[in-house]
Amino acid sequence: MASNDPTTPSRIDDATYRTGIVELLGLLAYGEISACERLAEDAKLAPDLKNKVEIAAMATAEFGHFEKLRDRLVELGEDPYETMQQFATIFERFHSQTSPSDWLEGLVKAYVGDGLAADFYREIAAYLDADTRALVLDTLSGTGHSEFVIDAIRGAIERDHRVGGRLALWGRRLMGEALSQAQMVVAERDALSVVLVGGVDHPGMDLAGIGRMFTRITEAHAARMAKLGLAA
Repeated sequence: MASNDPTTPSRIDDATYRTGIVELLGLLAYGEISACERLAEDAKLAPDLKNKVEIAAMATAEFGHFEKLRDRLVELGEDPYETMQQFATIFERFHSQTSPSDWLEGLVKAYVGDGLAADFYREIAAYLDADTRALVLDTLSGTGHSEFVIDAIRGAIERDHRVGGRLALWGRRLMGEALSQAQMVVAERDALSVVLVGGVDHPGMDLAGIGRMFTRITEAHAARMAKLGLAA
């Protein structure tokens, strides 16, 4: 995935930027395998075979994304599992604080979580080198498997309008926890922060830009909730 021109300097050769990219790929990879594991658990709550298959398709897509990220870390000479392990606490904390109580909450979490992660990494992708950007965007390209959730949630609300209020509150909680975790990751990881805010030789976002990024993510979340028939 390197440049075809050996005389062209690569941003990946910058030590701090490279560390940030490795951290980003490790974060993404752990997120994908964590999502795969979570979806496997959600499948146990599925009310019928069709829904089990839909969830299995989502889990399969997540695992495919993980494999691409893992392979890229290997190409960079990194141990993918050591790189990923440093993010275990972040995801364990998020999932422990957002454990769904039933099938519908699990569906909303899958749909909202999938979308929030895609929005966050797509924003970051704009500030990456071309090779890493292409990999990240390719990883996000198969996130449409959760579209079946829309019909399931809207159908549940039609059958019992009380469901809408409960799931709307649940969606707000998911959003709050996800933003909190994302902000902590950026704040705690200096090299990853450099990828976002930039350096002397490459552009990035200032604090106002980071604020606007989170505003866009919040607005996209509201639109996603509206698709489900829920108030954000």
